[in-house]
Amino acid sequence: MVVALLLAGSAVLRLGDDAGRAYARVEAAGTEAPPPAPTGCTPPPDIAALLDAFRTREDRITRREAEIADRAQALSVADQAIARKLAALTEAEEKLRATLALADTAAEDDLNRLTAVYQNMKPAEAAALFEEMDPQFAAGFLGRMDPAAAAGVLAGLSPQTAYSVSVILAGRNANVPKD
Repeated sequence: MVVALLLAGSAVLRLGDDAGRAYARVEAAGTEAPPPAPTGCTPPPDIAALLDAFRTREDRITRREAEIADRAQALSVADQAIARKLAALTEAEEKLRATLALADTAAEDDLNRLTAVYQNMKPAEAAALFEEMDPQFAAGFLGRMDPAAAAGVLAGLSPQTAYSVSVILAGRNANVPKD
């Protein structure tokens, strides 16, 4: 009986194993591969017109993007050129400012030196020079001089010249705003 049971169990196992393979063959035979996709399909006319419109639009957009890229490149080059020119202009402005400052200080230095020369001269010699100067010019130097030296020069001038220079000195700040 045991032997019969073992034989029956073996038969069931073999049938079950073959049955699975048989079922797989039946299912595979029933499922066919889909037909190959058509390669030369022509769309309906309304879709074809729409596709042509899309292609035309895509071409136009591509050209426009290329134009924009070219323009952006040109603007980049122009920006770089402007930046270089602006830097050069700033440098030139700084040099000009330095030159003007030098010119201003040079003129002021020259006036200070000449004033010191007149101030160190003997009053009679300086008065002879100031007598020949334009009263405006003479007043400018006398206004810069030490008061004691200016008094000595003014005392050596003729009364008319001394008066003219004194009036100019007295009135040169008359129009300054009084806050």
